[in-house]
Amino acid sequence: MYTYKSEILYTKTKFATDKAEASDLIELDNLINERAKEGWELVTYSYMSSSFQVKGATLITFKKLN
Repeated sequence: MYTYKSEILYTKTKFATDKAEASDLIELDNLINERAKEGWELVTYSYMSSSFQVKGATLITFKKLN
């Protein structure tokens, strides 16, 4: 049996593009690696942009064996 946990990682405000920046990737890697140390495994992720593509977020789901 697994326990699932979802988190939202917000991206920085962008005015000209919705492309990921190096700092966004570092934050994402840090979150995934921190959760892995706690025993969580990445299951899925989904980028959610705002209606104006100014600020978005990534919904990330992890699982852990009970």
